[in-house]
Amino acid sequence: MQEKQRQILITSALPYANGAIHIGHLVEYIQTDIWVRFQKMQGHICYYVCADDAHGTPIMLRAQQDGITPEALIERIAAEHQADFKAFSVAFDNFYSTHSDENRMLTNTIYTTLDKKGHINKRTIKQAYDPEKKMFLPDRFIRGECPECGSADQYGDSCESCGATYSPTDLKNPVSAVSGATPIEKESEHYFFKLGDFADMLRKWIRAGHLQAEVANKLNEWFEAGLQEWDISRDAPYFGFEIPHAPGKYFYVWLDAPVGYLASFQNLCDKTQLDFDTWCKAGSNTEMYHFIGKDIIYFHALFWPAILEGSGFRTPTAIFAHGFLTVNGQKMSKSRGTFITARTYLNHLDPEYLRYYFAVKSGSGIDDIDLNLEDFQARVNADLVGKVINIASRCAGFIKKRFAGKLAATIHDETLLKTMVDSNNAIAKAYAAREYAKAMREITTLADKVNQYIDDQKPWIIAKQDGRDDELQAVCTMGINGFRLLVLYLKPVLPVLAVKTENFLNIAPMQWQDVADTLTEHTINAFKPLLTRVEKKHITAMIENSKEDLNAHGSAQVAATTPLADKPIADTISIEDFMKLDLRIAKIIKAETVEGADKLLQLTLDIGGESRKVFAGIKAAYSAAELEGKLTVMVANLAPRKMRFGLSEGMILVAGAGGRELFILSPDQGAEPGMRVK
Repeated sequence: MQEKQRQILITSALPYANGAIHIGHLVEYIQTDIWVRFQKMQGHICYYVCADDAHGTPIMLRAQQDGITPEALIERIAAEHQADFKAFSVAFDNFYSTHSDENRMLTNTIYTTLDKKGHINKRTIKQAYDPEKKMFLPDRFIRGECPECGSADQYGDSCESCGATYSPTDLKNPVSAVSGATPIEKESEHYFFKLGDFADMLRKWIRAGHLQAEVANKLNEWFEAGLQEWDISRDAPYFGFEIPHAPGKYFYVWLDAPVGYLASFQNLCDKTQLDFDTWCKAGSNTEMYHFIGKDIIYFHALFWPAILEGSGFRTPTAIFAHGFLTVNGQKMSKSRGTFITARTYLNHLDPEYLRYYFAVKSGSGIDDIDLNLEDFQARVNADLVGKVINIASRCAGFIKKRFAGKLAATIHDETLLKTMVDSNNAIAKAYAAREYAKAMREITTLADKVNQYIDDQKPWIIAKQDGRDDELQAVCTMGINGFRLLVLYLKPVLPVLAVKTENFLNIAPMQWQDVADTLTEHTINAFKPLLTRVEKKHITAMIENSKEDLNAHGSAQVAATTPLADKPIADTISIEDFMKLDLRIAKIIKAETVEGADKLLQLTLDIGGESRKVFAGIKAAYSAAELEGKLTVMVANLAPRKMRFGLSEGMILVAGAGGRELFILSPDQGAEPGMRVK
């Protein structure tokens, strides 16, 4: 029975207008696009909108570095982003920019409403200030020595070596990452959103089915700590929207960025005569869904619903979070050539391959997705080329050559066809639940059945025998009908293949309700290869080109290759100082996440008959599971240090730029725990 027509507004997180789209970003946009295409095939009214996130200090500084205006920068990046999305068949109904009149108007309206209702607070705070650039510095634009462990070149809010969190004023020897000057403290009046006003509403909202269970559980930690006021203002110079009646004060990018969802839809409404209020005002009977990465849940599942509730707009129907992308079991790496931009991928491989592989790996949870390049090649070649496309290539030639392209009047195996048609409910249910991997398994199982049917019937033998033309035509007609259903089921994932198939079969664009149709006494066109095999050489070339991209952009290099002019070598030490360090080979026998710590892992290290527990700020780079059993190097004679999570009995050695671009030092094979590093 046909589902009642729904009205659905769907968004993906806004790509930042400061750099290229990479394959990690594409996980989200492809997942969203698959869901949108499925809903549209079901006959629902569905709009998919997005925009470039175009404000903030990094964009202002990047534009200065490039010698252009911020407007010119975001215009250039927008063209690049939209070209990449189009190439990957990510079909937005509207792609816009947060730097728009619509976004300014909506942001001002939301802020003014919140202010009138008493949800905005003002107070004076102290901030780090760059006396040379004459600008306040965000925490991430201050670098210095960690006040806890002394590690050099740490961010102003947290240490990536020991995991400590602190205020920028606590850093030792701080410098501005913009000018290199020593920051000073300066007072400034800031504007705050009183998130705590919405604590009761949010407690109910996050438990009302709007979030995945694991996300709702995680958000409970914020309530336990108490919902704090959120600083929504920044001081000039800043690229963004000026706060009404507050000269020199600008909305923090994270306030106007999610408003960009509504602004993009407003822009679409203005172009198509849709009624914005019907879709977006409080009390709307339409649906609104956000697809986001798990790293920005806090903004979307607490701040965003509260802001919408307080300003008279509808809250999201649901927020779907997803995990990160790893490549070959490890985080994306510039040095290994696995930090692959969308454009580099497109220069070597068909985008439909990546869409399919992401679907194969995607469920409805927030687990990370691994792009194993060997499995990628094998899976695409086996499933798509070897199973699905193979059916058409095995049958179409006989139909074209022997029967002038005309299919038989009857279906040769009604039972098999009914099995395939009846599978549509299970496949549709999997798509609707975002269980794409399950849908792909159902589809490949059907492909196996059709291939087995062709193997059993052996049309290549029938074709050689006199008097069996009707049987040959019927068998191949059955194969073509099986192929049509497989591509119909795959259409949300492989839209380009679907269009090619529709042209080959000489049919109208397929909708989900077409599953019960059959192609009989119907003329098809000549078969042309619809997909080709993935070649190892193309993957290799893509990896090598990604390394070349790294070498071509000095600012993107990891710390180990950063010019010394930008990261000078520290003051010299004597050999006696160095000899005080007792560096030992250590085996990681256990790795655990640390409750309440965003960046820390607790490692239990075997250093040869003795075990030590060490806290390491490497959670963004490694999962606990992949570390166990690895050898690394530790400073064994570092004095134990009491942290709020426990006692850390040493330090492991890592290299890299920080965050997800960190690498533990691992000795060659043959090393044993406890060996001294000389």
